[in-house]
Amino acid sequence: MPALSQSVSLDRRGRVAVLTVNNPPVNALSQHVRQGLRDGVKQAIADGDVAAIVIACAGRTFIAGADITEFGKPPKEPGLHEVLALIEASPKPVVAAVHGTALGGGLEVTLACHYRVGDKGARFGLPEVKLGLLPGAGGTQRLPRVVGVEKALQMIVSGDPIRADEASRYGLIDEVAEGELAAAAVAFAERGVSEQRPLRKIRDLDAKLAAARRTPEVFADFRKSVARQTRGFRAPESCIKAIEAAVSLPFDEGMKRERELFLELLASPESKAQRYFFFAEREAAKIPDVPADTPVREVKKAAVLGAGTMGGGIAMNFANAGIPVTVVEVAKDALERGLGVVRRNYEATASKGRLTPQEVEKRMGLITGTTDFNAIADADIVIEAVFEEMPIKKEVFAKIDKICKAGAVLATNTSTLDVNEIASATGRPESVIGTHFFSPANVMRLLENVRGAKSSKTTIATAMALGRRINKVPVLVGVCYGFVGNRMLHQRGKQAEKLILEGALPHQVDRVLYDFGFPMGPFAMGDLAGLDVGWRIRKGKGEKSAVADKLCEMGRFGQKTGAGYYRYGADRTATPDPDVEKIIVDVSTQMGITRRPIGDDEILARLLYPMVNEGAKILEEKIAIRASDIDVIWVYGYGWPVYRGGPMFWADQVGLKALRDRMLEFKRATGDPFWTPAPLLERLAADGRGFTQS
Repeated sequence: MPALSQSVSLDRRGRVAVLTVNNPPVNALSQHVRQGLRDGVKQAIADGDVAAIVIACAGRTFIAGADITEFGKPPKEPGLHEVLALIEASPKPVVAAVHGTALGGGLEVTLACHYRVGDKGARFGLPEVKLGLLPGAGGTQRLPRVVGVEKALQMIVSGDPIRADEASRYGLIDEVAEGELAAAAVAFAERGVSEQRPLRKIRDLDAKLAAARRTPEVFADFRKSVARQTRGFRAPESCIKAIEAAVSLPFDEGMKRERELFLELLASPESKAQRYFFFAEREAAKIPDVPADTPVREVKKAAVLGAGTMGGGIAMNFANAGIPVTVVEVAKDALERGLGVVRRNYEATASKGRLTPQEVEKRMGLITGTTDFNAIADADIVIEAVFEEMPIKKEVFAKIDKICKAGAVLATNTSTLDVNEIASATGRPESVIGTHFFSPANVMRLLENVRGAKSSKTTIATAMALGRRINKVPVLVGVCYGFVGNRMLHQRGKQAEKLILEGALPHQVDRVLYDFGFPMGPFAMGDLAGLDVGWRIRKGKGEKSAVADKLCEMGRFGQKTGAGYYRYGADRTATPDPDVEKIIVDVSTQMGITRRPIGDDEILARLLYPMVNEGAKILEEKIAIRASDIDVIWVYGYGWPVYRGGPMFWADQVGLKALRDRMLEFKRATGDPFWTPAPLLERLAADGRGFTQS
């Protein structure tokens, strides 16, 4: 097969030239791929014995997007626009043969072709919005001409791919292949030549755009429907504007508008943050002292101890991944109650059309409930999800140590406690690891895996691999109270309480963080989680929280009791409560604090700077491997807005010198050593470096 570049070759099958891209792992559109496609199409056009062209890919997928390592660097010829224009202008039919995923620039390649054939498992999407961008090679102009404006809006603004059956229904592919894909695509091309089918250029299609012109409200309706989930993001609105250009402008003018909008996004801080985070998430999978070839235990069966909210949610993750799981509870009524909640969760998902009734039953069938502890004897991993109290956890681990088979991973779902102390209750501390799931465990993507002092490399590698298998984003951290996420959250909580005692009110503090991009602020979050949870932990540690303890003593535990920091109606809508304001003012007075107006800027700094400072300590103590791991934890576990990159990346954008100086101002004003910059923060600020750039 003659090579045109290091990643593209040209072959002949009868009258059809087959261009094959082979650029593992995902056939990204690197410069040599673009060059090979350009040269191959030109060569096939010039060859009088070639009547049609098929573009296919080797390996596990079609072209799955651009080579984003080229972003921000000087462009290398040929550009993708040039290659696509050449394909579209070919006097011979060009057919895309798609398997795996055609994503981003890969889908744009297929849209420049005259026809598309996909196998049954293929998926098609334009995910650029997830990098803070829009499809920049004609995707916003061509896709609505094929699938219609409403479907194009949905696909481009969500960035989510569609399956082959849906792509066929909307006309995105012309045939779903039976049998070997390349052979089916060649046969399709041969038929087209024999039947003298016209070259169908998507740029010339107008019927589906004309339908949108007759219903211009489609854009306003769509903006309204996605307003909540796109809040704070810049790219979704630019995507909508580009599709509006497809409807209102001639094709070439629409392409110019798409390019303008793309370049604006490429230079935006939001896209810079989202592109940083894309790499940060992938970096989190790499553990420096645990090589990629470390043996991993095969998990064929799991067990979860505890059928409460967390235990049931954890069990669902295994069932969702097709892994049988045994749920153990001490009492039959608690077990039945927990499994009932699991079933209701699945049925609620099915009611929204995201699962079929058959899928609900299949997943429930993978979950076995029991009150017999010995049922865990053959599990490959056991995850304890009992009360967050050390004596209970140690008792449970001593018990399972005697029951579990050799080699089983023994995991604790603790959110704060010392994994080493828990492991000491067993005779195999090398098999013990923390697996901190976030609530609700069946929804939240983060899995904070906590490495004990004696956790083996195989145990660590198994927990990380299993996390990915059950569709989590696993991040490895070390042992300390609260690990990474909760330890930083604790510092924010201290300042949130001080702010309301000094003059702010809960709804003001919450609004500042909401406006920053969080889904909710600290007081709304406390009400959602239940104020009694923190109250119980504080009492166990002999700590107090003046306002929160007062609310709990009054039975105001948050949403579940209809009142906490806020008052809640039947629909759980939060309303600021004058009674709470009075409690806060009374407590301030009793503590001798003179209340004052506090501006939003001070609130934001006092909430976020302590988190960054604690993150610096965590890095210096090697609790986190890298600053980007902290950012992944905060985006996936605590709702930090991804378009701000994470707390450590955000701090770099603020400037560590400016952040340190503001902390020192707070320290001078209050005399509180709380505001002392961490040594690492001090050093980086002095050197003009950043956490994510050092």
